[in-house]
Amino acid sequence: MDNLQQLAQAVVQWGALILLFAFGVGIVVVLIMYLVDKTQTSHTIRRNYPVVGRFRYFFEHLGEFFRQYFFAMDREELPFNRAERSWVYRAAKRMDTTLAFGSTRPLNLDGEAIFLNSAFPTLEQDAVEPKPVTIGKGSCTTPYATNAILNISGMSFGAISKPAILALSNGAREAGIWMNTGEGGLSPYHLEGGADIVFQIGTAKYGVRTPDGKLCNEKLKEMAAHPQVKMFEIKMSQGAKPGKGGILPGEKVTEEIAKIRGIGVGQASISPNAHEEVKSVDDLLDMIKRVRQVTGKPTGFKMAVGQQAFFTDLFAAIHTRGLEHAPDFITIDSADGGTGAAPQPLMDCVGMSLQESLPLVVDLLHEYGLRERIKVIASGKLITPGKVAWALSTGADFCTSARGFMFALGCIQALQCNKNTCPTGITTHNADLQRGLVPQDKAVRVAAFARKVVYGVGLIAHSCGVTEPRGLKREHMRVVERGGVSRSMAELYPVPPMKAEYVISRSDAEIECCQVKSS
Repeated sequence: MDNLQQLAQAVVQWGALILLFAFGVGIVVVLIMYLVDKTQTSHTIRRNYPVVGRFRYFFEHLGEFFRQYFFAMDREELPFNRAERSWVYRAAKRMDTTLAFGSTRPLNLDGEAIFLNSAFPTLEQDAVEPKPVTIGKGSCTTPYATNAILNISGMSFGAISKPAILALSNGAREAGIWMNTGEGGLSPYHLEGGADIVFQIGTAKYGVRTPDGKLCNEKLKEMAAHPQVKMFEIKMSQGAKPGKGGILPGEKVTEEIAKIRGIGVGQASISPNAHEEVKSVDDLLDMIKRVRQVTGKPTGFKMAVGQQAFFTDLFAAIHTRGLEHAPDFITIDSADGGTGAAPQPLMDCVGMSLQESLPLVVDLLHEYGLRERIKVIASGKLITPGKVAWALSTGADFCTSARGFMFALGCIQALQCNKNTCPTGITTHNADLQRGLVPQDKAVRVAAFARKVVYGVGLIAHSCGVTEPRGLKREHMRVVERGGVSRSMAELYPVPPMKAEYVISRSDAEIECCQVKSS
């Protein structure tokens, strides 16, 4: 007993000494912080309120996380609100996505789309799978036919990690959809999954460039030789940063990424603002024709819509030069897109949203008689069935999403994409953080999310009385305007008649555009 009492007394004494030591160290630390804060000149708050002022920056950092989990309502948060993210999480995990007691989505906000249910909805036995659409029919030796609705948008190896690429490519194969490489080039991990691939040619031309950064025909042929590479997309601009090239911080440029891109290890990958050889619509059409002739595969371009004159000049030039110069598809990105690093002035203030740009481009294609020849791919925050159904109704042939599939991988919208500190392992090359992302498990979620979106779009289509998603048209929607009153989408954006000087002549083998001579 005496020994126990002595031991207890010793523990108490040592505990008191440790506590006293810790208290002394704390005082010293606070004193050091006080002196540092009082003498530094960078931060006014810390200089005027030493030590205490540090909490201001700490709470500012924590603010975005508290807003996400505690303070923001389900439909308030940006860029994606909690209701949208939760739907993707449940869909990817193959959980129940039904709701009880009513929707939290306001139905009286300007711009909201409402679908019009039919008095005679489609019965289950009359519903059909999405019909395949062929891209490049009559224009290239290897056209691409697919019935995919929602596909994976461009995310470069480098911007996202190896396990993320593996999970996406395997999931895309399982779901029967395509995966865009992004402008970082084709990695072995894109091919390993076995999915259909769209090779993106960015302004730096990673993967298909000469040592001095020019487009290389031999490397184009090398990429096209992969049977999984189905199409080539020339990237003009993207929604997050229109008029600015891709940005990959140097800390994310590993030896493997540097080799694929052809740059130095640890060197920031800054793509040019534009393709140096493309300074006019004629230059763009020349580049499209060149890539298609060299590869034999459908070729188009991607851009965030800005000045409308570009499209009118482009479509007029196609008629002047001939259909062989036309792009096989146009990918329209929204100004509110973007998964990686971008300057805030461009992300906030430049470019048109998909809500406005998609009907504009589709209508111009109709007006110039090119709608059947050029397919339209819509991209930009299309992560739920309602958003995808809106794009199809407006005139898109396909949709793509990057951030939707990031959520399927487990993204928590931590806003760390450009810092190599992504806590879910998606946008970081830190091996410790990547451990949490198991490609085999996440591939299942990627496929489940893609399938659930198509299923949800089908629900909307069947409610509207059509048998499959691509049967949705503008007359199946109304758009809420001021005062909560809605108006028909077909009335807001009537499909314009074809210009009198253009006609379309069709045959089973090809679609031709020709100019009608005035009588």
